[in-house]
Amino acid sequence: MKIGIVGSGFVGSTACYAMVLQGVGNEFVLVDINRNLADAHAQDILHATPFSRPARVRSGSYEDLVGAEIVVIAAGVSQRPNETRLQLLERNAQVFEDVVPQITEFAKDAVLLVATNPVDIMTQVATRISGLPPERVIGTGTILDTARFRSLLGEYLGVSPQSVHAYVLGEHGDSEVLVWTEAKVGGVSVFDFAEQIGKPITGEIKQQIDERVRFAAYKIIENKGATYFGIGAGIARIAKAILSDERAMLTVSALNSEVEGVPEIALSLPRILGRQGIIATLPVKLSGEEREALKRSAEILKQNSVRIGY
Repeated sequence: MKIGIVGSGFVGSTACYAMVLQGVGNEFVLVDINRNLADAHAQDILHATPFSRPARVRSGSYEDLVGAEIVVIAAGVSQRPNETRLQLLERNAQVFEDVVPQITEFAKDAVLLVATNPVDIMTQVATRISGLPPERVIGTGTILDTARFRSLLGEYLGVSPQSVHAYVLGEHGDSEVLVWTEAKVGGVSVFDFAEQIGKPITGEIKQQIDERVRFAAYKIIENKGATYFGIGAGIARIAKAILSDERAMLTVSALNSEVEGVPEIALSLPRILGRQGIIATLPVKLSGEEREALKRSAEILKQNSVRIGY
């Protein structure tokens, strides 16, 4: 199973490394405008295969993407300190106008997996440029925000994050929506569970967790320049769900015909993923406040997508 990675910077190379370690795919082609960088990462990752799973890892050109089942798009400029994801928009939209047609020319049947920020609008841009159906153009969306939410709830409650079921919807960015009303530990509401163990989730605790989820990237970028380990693992998780036809439910981004009255906008909702991409998008029970927040998130994304003509 062949996977292409276009953009071999921090995110693209880390995603490739995560997929190799987890045995997601067995052939990888790294494509980058800097061929020497792509080749160096390919060699370095290849040297890790004796400690993980057998795989072919090499650098290449767009022509080498022929036969890829997934192409990860991590090409673009990086987020600067104190720069919002939306401020990246115009610079990265120009990159996609060059990159996406070359991908679809050679990887005609691939599912596109977009990781470039601002990922929701870039997913919309990639869908428009490629002409592919929305179910085959998937953004990483809030998969990482959801992981952050679950890990912080698990840390506070003293349980494994794998036992926490909670979701972040909307924009992968400042307007994202933490869905507290449906958050559970096992099948128990997090609020009931927290009361039972004597660690109630107060308004202050909610705010602390919300801020640590919502603004995590800014802190990481400030201190080390970029985020890549978390999203690299998230890309590997999405790719596994697709290649294994897993029918897993993940919060990923895709172009929606309508969200809370806002037409034609890409953002994250719970979706079932399989071999052909998105199989279904699930309805979510939200409080009135959460529903309004999701609408605001959609409106913000719509304003910015319209600004660049997508």
